[in-house]
Amino acid sequence: MADEATRRVVSQIPLLKTHAGPRDRALWPQRLKEEYQALIRFVEQNKAADNDWFRLESNADGTRWAGTCWFIHELLRYEFRLEFDIPVTYPDTAPEVAVPELDGKTAKMYRGGKICLTEHFAPLWARNVPRFGLAHLMALGLGPWLAVEIPDLISKGLVVHKEQQREVAAE
Repeated sequence: MADEATRRVVSQIPLLKTHAGPRDRALWPQRLKEEYQALIRFVEQNKAADNDWFRLESNADGTRWAGTCWFIHELLRYEFRLEFDIPVTYPDTAPEVAVPELDGKTAKMYRGGKICLTEHFAPLWARNVPRFGLAHLMALGLGPWLAVEIPDLISKGLVVHKEQQREVAAE
């Protein structure tokens, strides 16, 4: 179950109405507009709560997304590149978010750096089609995954802060 703070944040993300994917040439622009509006709202509420943690942008037709996400651990900012494609069966199928530089560092990841969302997020997404969108993917998928996995990877020495990498390289 999600905690109360998560419920509050997610309840403020607008639910989407248009059930259309990239193959639906007539309705996809409307769905994409709703996606952008929800993402903008989510980023605004994160900034207002001093919890800004990702940047995303898409290609012209909204089918390929890329950006960065970051996680603060012990006052150090760890930044990662992220990417995903919109599946042709979207919104019935959630996108698979990839964090390529973490590929192979955790069991909760598939080949290519795609994070594992099947156990917890996929059933939630399926119950909320077409109302959930990319903002929900970030809030309920990538965000919790980072919160669990990054501290663990840091404690195992599999993720090292950039400053520490420079110090080791200089020695």
